[in-house]
Amino acid sequence: MEKSLLWIRKNWSTVIMIAVLILLWVNPDAKAWVMRQMISTGLFNSKIEEKTEESSLVPPNFSVKNENGEITETSQLRGKVVFINFWASWCPPCRAEFPSVQKLYDRYRSNENMVFLTVNLDDEIILGKKYLQKEKFSIPFLVPNSSIPKELYSGSLPTTVILDKTGKIRMHHSGMADYSKDSFYQEIEQLLKE
Repeated sequence: MEKSLLWIRKNWSTVIMIAVLILLWVNPDAKAWVMRQMISTGLFNSKIEEKTEESSLVPPNFSVKNENGEITETSQLRGKVVFINFWASWCPPCRAEFPSVQKLYDRYRSNENMVFLTVNLDDEIILGKKYLQKEKFSIPFLVPNSSIPKELYSGSLPTTVILDKTGKIRMHHSGMADYSKDSFYQEIEQLLKE
């Protein structure tokens, strides 16, 4: 016992590092916090593409359903900028970027020319709902109502896609990002003016 205490005293920094690593390994909120610090640097951010005739494509129609069973189809959203975010409650990178998604939503929720499709992909829908309630997020809770076109989502969480007013993909980003930066707001403003 005394040898163990002596070893701990000599190697206290190693013990702390191991404890932190265990915490990060088992706690999704701790992982999300670390990832949030990483995305705040701007290294993971994505950029909305400039409008060109040949570079953007219109993906196949995709529909989502809200908690009341109301269905929204992307083909019905022409004339609006559409922010689509695929996420799951168990996904630490999703948790890391969610505060920035909420800030973006808060800023543009009343803009009639912008629509948010925040699509939960949890196996058990209740887990996504509980996560939003626990964190007090007010983004729309939506689930897929049709198969998801591969042009929008290829299996990596989180994935964010932005469609311009013509329905063309102007941004497709797999992985976490910070959507609450002024530079991103400027890009959204430009899309809204097109």
